[in-house]
Amino acid sequence: MSTAARGLTPYQQALRERVLAAPQVAPPPPWRPVFESCAAVGGLLGIGFDVDPRSGNDLVMVVSSDGHGLFDAVTGERIARDRDPDDDIPDGPDLACPGLGSLTGRRVRIAGLYGGGLHTTAHGGWCVDAVAPDWPNERVLLSKEGGAPYRGEHGQTWWHVFDAYWSELRAAGFSPSGRTLAVATSSDLTLWTRAGD
Repeated sequence: MSTAARGLTPYQQALRERVLAAPQVAPPPPWRPVFESCAAVGGLLGIGFDVDPRSGNDLVMVVSSDGHGLFDAVTGERIARDRDPDDDIPDGPDLACPGLGSLTGRRVRIAGLYGGGLHTTAHGGWCVDAVAPDWPNERVLLSKEGGAPYRGEHGQTWWHVFDAYWSELRAAGFSPSGRTLAVATSSDLTLWTRAGD
């Protein structure tokens, strides 16, 4: 299909080709992966963040068709699991679910299939974008100091860190603290963490 048939301007077509040509790479330091590759979570519907009241670590709550789980976003440890929660999908105006484990008694806002969103910027000049240059497959791009794909060089100011070609992207973004970067698809959770500054 020609560029004109797609309705893309020459600039848009060049940007699309630039993103498609960028290989998937690991995020740069100070980011490090939390899991060896990812945590498999079949039927993932959405994720949300809160802070562990004991350790101060970011926690990731995962809502799936098979219940709820809670992960430590620094160690990757699954610290709580509820296979049959009373309130199983995010609801209400805040799109939240009741917390579990150390978050019992709190409501955790969930971003994913039902709506909502995660933070797209974090301290230190970090930004995350989900783009679909080869729709319906989405890619997650991490950038620093305004180095989105339309500026700067791949691997220097922006990085293609995730390609959701095998599952539907549910959410991508930072924790409120900015210390965790998460990508959730319909089948798995990928996390990167960095030390606070």
